Amino acid sequence: MINEVFDVGIVGAGICGLAHALAAARRGKRVVVIDRDARANGASVRNFGFITVTGQQAGECWQRAMRSRDIWAEIAPKAGIPILQRGLLTIARRPEAFAVLEEFRATDMGGDCVLLGPAAIADRFDGLRTDDFAGGLLSPHEIRVESRTAIPQLAYWLADHHGVRFLRGTVVHRAAPPVLETSAGDVAAETVIVCPGDDFRALHRDRIAAYGLTRCKLHMMRLAPERFDERLPPVMSDLGLVRYLGYSERPAAAALMARLEAEQGDHLRHGIHLIVVRSADGSLVVGDSHHYAETPDPFAPTDIDELIIDEYQHVFAGPKPACVEHWTGTYASAPDRLMLVDRPSDALRIVLITSGTGASTSFAIGEEVIAELYD
Repeated sequence: MINEVFDVGIVGAGICGLAHALAAARRGKRVVVIDRDARANGASVRNFGFITVTGQQAGECWQRAMRSRDIWAEIAPKAGIPILQRGLLTIARRPEAFAVLEEFRATDMGGDCVLLGPAAIADRFDGLRTDDFAGGLLSPHEIRVESRTAIPQLAYWLADHHGVRFLRGTVVHRAAPPVLETSAGDVAAETVIVCPGDDFRALHRDRIAAYGLTRCKLHMMRLAPERFDERLPPVMSDLGLVRYLGYSERPAAAALMARLEAEQGDHLRHGIHLIVVRSADGSLVVGDSHHYAETPDPFAPTDIDELIIDEYQHVFAGPKPACVEHWTGTYASAPDRLMLVDRPSDALRIVLITSGTGASTSFAIGEEVIAELYD
């Protein structure tokens, strides 16, 4: 038995759980976060650390991304988390892709973005194959942190600055407020929020099963430091325009998809799109791919990585870069929603990010859930 009574007990110390911990702590709540691992190990540290706004689906997702970006920008310096890059340059290699960007720019979401022709891109940034571009879209909204260090640092700051208690290496067997039954004994918590990531079976299996979730596996890699224009923000390209709903729901995306199916069918079949972000040491985090299964296999075929590098080389000039590290990650995925909040009782919530938008939207979702519980 943990001899302490908490207002809020949170299961899961990924970005979703930490976001709820922040929202609760800001309301003066006594918070405990319980996680089965000794340190951050899941999707929250296996991604780009890229808080993406531009391209998110119109409506709630885009609004949550904007709010989450603001929270990241506010707390990162307080928590000692460096912001390594700002903004986003989305490259259109094809005229059909540029047409999508033009339609996006005309929406409310694109109001602060700037369309650029190939010459303007070349004038601003070095190292890109601008001769092969139809244009691009420059967004001011995004920020990039190093996820593998930012998530542990965020947890440390929550404990040090907000008094959040962390129980690491602790398994929760049952979550039924006002008690959490754990491998370290019972924990008393008035309200419980379960943020299970892509673990659909450990807690409230039947509730989660009703949503028909699966898991998505992705490939990512780190490329060796090389000459890279430090003014360049994170970069995306054509393949992202048919995956990110803020773009793919534009009418012009149909023509782009038809051309991509004819020219890059293998890339589409493996769910590949290009995101390139820069780390403090000059290395580049590059990805990714998307494969869906109830239990994804642990293997990372090199041909998938080669398809990602192929897209990279169509955007960036220079020789084929050396890969110094590669890994896979998994996250929860749903066919019909980007996130879900399940409400088994007045004092219990189950929160899952069922898309790759966890870093980009969790802070806003945490605020919404805590507000619903306590307002």
